[in-house]
Amino acid sequence: QVQLEESGGGLVQAGGSLRLSCAASESAISRFAMGWFRQVAGKEREFVAAINWSGLTTYYADSVKGRFTISRDNAKNTLSLQMTKVKPEDTAIYYCAARTVPFATMDDETYDSWGQGTQVTVSS
Repeated sequence: QVQLEESGGGLVQAGGSLRLSCAASESAISRFAMGWFRQVAGKEREFVAAINWSGLTTYYADSVKGRFTISRDNAKNTLSLQMTKVKPEDTAIYYCAARTVPFATMDDETYDSWGQGTQVTVSS
């Protein structure tokens, strides 16, 4: 497993922007697919966005498509999620995840490394 650490969460007003980052503990992450998931207390964890090892293929949940952008910098072992036009329903704990294969999925059960999560709160 790879150690992952998220940062960048916080309080933001509806319509604003926020950028989440995820730092990986080893350079092997450059060969792995990665993703962002989120969870609200009492609800199932849900898929937000994912990206293949190369960064050339991305996937998004319908609820964030056109507003969020996932990207990675393999030279720095980092993953990012640029959030724009945020809505109160985007409030959740956001988790960074990695799977030890090159190709991403939208299924959280296929990811084997997880960060501790970072809280994002969107005020109306």
